[in-house]
Amino acid sequence: MNYSDNKTLIHSLKKGEEKAFIYLVDKFSQRLFAYALTLTNDKDISQDILQNVFLKTWEKRNKINISTSLQNYLFRSIYNEFVNQYNKKRATMRLEHSYFKALDNAIEIKDENSFAKIIEHITEEIQRLPPKCREVFILSRKEGLTNIEISNYLNLSIKSVEAHITKAFSTLRKNLGERVDISLFMLFGIYDNTLNRD
Repeated sequence: MNYSDNKTLIHSLKKGEEKAFIYLVDKFSQRLFAYALTLTNDKDISQDILQNVFLKTWEKRNKINISTSLQNYLFRSIYNEFVNQYNKKRATMRLEHSYFKALDNAIEIKDENSFAKIIEHITEEIQRLPPKCREVFILSRKEGLTNIEISNYLNLSIKSVEAHITKAFSTLRKNLGERVDISLFMLFGIYDNTLNRD
């Protein structure tokens, strides 16, 4: 059976063929986990989301209704499961509803490689930042350190830390365009209000 053909794979899933489900898991696990990780920044939560999506896909296989592509359907399922878990763990995930609306506009994946290309492009732009600026930005946005913690860790004044972060966002906004906030949210799970300022 040629499961690499989406129509064949979907048809086989609806028929309850376990080999089709195993193929689905093998093919999409890695990229879906990577996507979930960009939303949660937590491996355990991401794994839970992934397992729940695959479980629900199998349980509801007879009702699968895909209007775009199987990959888009699965990415959307990951996003929906993330929102469900966020609603249950609102206090620990610390995200605002506006973030979801913003991310929702950027979630449609045009092809199998586009998401990876987006992440690659963002990462490249971050690596092009001046060394100290890049270090401060990553400590702040990826590692989640406060400005005071960064100040103590790097032996910089708080004003210098703030200046580096502002410069980083300004540079990234210039190079990535107006949707930089969405891009950074997809990569780090963060959103910064400074991005909306003129």
